[in-house]
Amino acid sequence: MADLSFYVSPLSEEIREEGRAKGRAEGRAEGRAENILIVLGARRIDVAHATREKITTCRDPELLRGWLLRSAVVATAEEIFGEDAPSEQ
Repeated sequence: MADLSFYVSPLSEEIREEGRAKGRAEGRAEGRAENILIVLGARRIDVAHATREKITTCRDPELLRGWLLRSAVVATAEEIFGEDAPSEQ
């Protein structure tokens, strides 16, 4: 019979908890990115593909939180990035 003791060990539980925490953080990031796009859409602000991509690929919940707050007051979608705004080429 196979030794299954690893699956009930403290190390195994720690690995599972890390995975759950990572999943929760990713979920928060995805939700905030979606909320940013919802706010901009409700305000009828056009969102360029590059801007949409930057928002949806960001995984930093705190950075996204700042962008979400800014999305309520900016005149253009690119302004949510503040100093991180993509430069005009």
